[in-house]
Amino acid sequence: MNEITFVRMRPAEAVTEEWANARHREGSTAVEVQAPTREDTDAAHGAGLLCVSGSPDDVGAVAFAVDPATALALGEGDVPGWRLTIVDDVDRAATIDGLARTQAAFLRVRRSRVASGARLAELPGIDPRVSTFVDTVEEALVAIEDGATDLLLRGWDSGTLGQLRDVCPYPLVERTALPTGLPVDAVREHLQPEQLKVYLDLVDASGAARPRTGWAIGRDLPAPHPPGRISAQWNDDAWARDPHLGGGDAIGTELRGILDRSLEGTRPNRDEVERLFESRGTEVDAIASVADILRQRVNGDTVSFVVNRNINYTNQCSYRCGFCAFSKGPRSLNLREDPYLLSIPHIVERAVDAWNRGATEVCLQGGIHPDFTGEFYLTVVEAIKDAVPGMHIHGFTPLEVWQGATTLGIPVREFLTMLRDAGLGTLPGTAAEILDDRIREHLCPDKIRTAQWAEVMLVAHDLGLRSTATMMFGHIDDTASWANHIEVLRGIQQRTGGFTEFVPLPFVHMGAPIYVRGRARPGPTWDEVVLVHAVSRIAFDGLIENIQASWVKIGLESGLTLLNAGANDLGGTLMDEYISAAAGASHGTMMDAGSFVAAIESIGRTPQQRTTLYRSAPTIRLVGESP
Repeated sequence: MNEITFVRMRPAEAVTEEWANARHREGSTAVEVQAPTREDTDAAHGAGLLCVSGSPDDVGAVAFAVDPATALALGEGDVPGWRLTIVDDVDRAATIDGLARTQAAFLRVRRSRVASGARLAELPGIDPRVSTFVDTVEEALVAIEDGATDLLLRGWDSGTLGQLRDVCPYPLVERTALPTGLPVDAVREHLQPEQLKVYLDLVDASGAARPRTGWAIGRDLPAPHPPGRISAQWNDDAWARDPHLGGGDAIGTELRGILDRSLEGTRPNRDEVERLFESRGTEVDAIASVADILRQRVNGDTVSFVVNRNINYTNQCSYRCGFCAFSKGPRSLNLREDPYLLSIPHIVERAVDAWNRGATEVCLQGGIHPDFTGEFYLTVVEAIKDAVPGMHIHGFTPLEVWQGATTLGIPVREFLTMLRDAGLGTLPGTAAEILDDRIREHLCPDKIRTAQWAEVMLVAHDLGLRSTATMMFGHIDDTASWANHIEVLRGIQQRTGGFTEFVPLPFVHMGAPIYVRGRARPGPTWDEVVLVHAVSRIAFDGLIENIQASWVKIGLESGLTLLNAGANDLGGTLMDEYISAAAGASHGTMMDAGSFVAAIESIGRTPQQRTTLYRSAPTIRLVGESP
């Protein structure tokens, strides 16, 4: 047994809007009604709760807790086993038959029958979690000792949960009405739209219940972790008072082995990276601690940033990426401007202004305008370089490079050579999103695939153009896709050494079309943000020296926290950055160098203004002087 799952679920005879909202406030994620009506399930969904039904009627329940015969009938109607709980029947043969034929996720038993249920669950060919209602910590411990692997909790508060966590011999993982670990593809296929939205709002990338906090990526709120910890997995007083800080006794031998080998210089393999991404609670503290050690070895106490300007030259785009609110965010949120396209002189004017304000880099990003060809990108580079020869041009994602080459009818290598010779300095690693085509098919279906993104980067690096690498996470992805993404980047970096930095980009959900349509999670949890930064430091050790915390996505204060979890860079001042703001981020569109310096010094670190290629840049530059 690796863990004990639990669900905070309230049984009810009927569900009203007021009652459901009260249950949501107390922390419940599910309600169970023996014979729910459509009004019951609608009230539950309206409060952000999932409904479990005790009958086979399809009235919007997401899961069913039924006798073996009813489970068999539901299974024959294409209800998958992960939506089924078989309620223990005195007829052992009937219970076994139901479990075997439906592959039900849970076997629910009375507390007095936990031991017999556990023995039944050990039969080959079935693998249900043995589930039972418990009302006290003592009852829970007895049930676990007897073989229960899933606990049904009615009205437990955070303090009582903390008491159980601290005495339970196994890790506790909160689930919803559905089991953890479900592929989003399966859930998307089987749940109705209103069910899917509620489910996605409740879960993290592993399909476990999200910690209930008001914090989210893009909101101007402090990170929700308590002092002394970096993990915000729990919110009880005991969790805040007793930080283990990743001590060896607090985590399992498997994870400790991965971390020890990492400290000895052996990078985790792909499956071990996925295991790191699946970590929770004290494990997150431990991983952050190891990442911080590796960061200190490579970067010391220096924290870098670049003075730059983003030039978002158009918000019109012929692609339909579900995450992008910049080019097509809903007007009801009032988060985007009217369609625009900057002229070449206007782009140059912004570049000159940035140079005069001390910038050493302009970052060119925008939509793929339907009228764009490769000539547009070449003309922009030439015009900027003609006006400001000393400015470093960081521009054009692999998508833009691929599209530009296609429109000119030339190979990617030829187009990149033309861009380089015109003055392009480096490529941003965006348009990567998640480098796993299983996810890209639904997230950005008409965009380039993983192989095309990699081809552009490999060719660019071969031509001497270096680039950043990014990963946008927290939408419809999962820990497996994160591990696959890391593996793609490691494969490229081992061949070329061309990536200068890795930049995790948490998904800002508020105005993103895919979230507004109820088909994505509301961004990553805080612990997932920590893990992606920390695990990337560990996974890229010896390959990529710089891990950036994006203050635009998470805010400066949270960025400072991530400097203790493997990050060593805070990115750029940006001057203009509207892509995150269009999605609902409230952290602003500009940061001045002085604010970076003050913030970095406030945590006892040494600020360093850098260039795009991570060379030291002067902190004061006269107008017209080359960097």
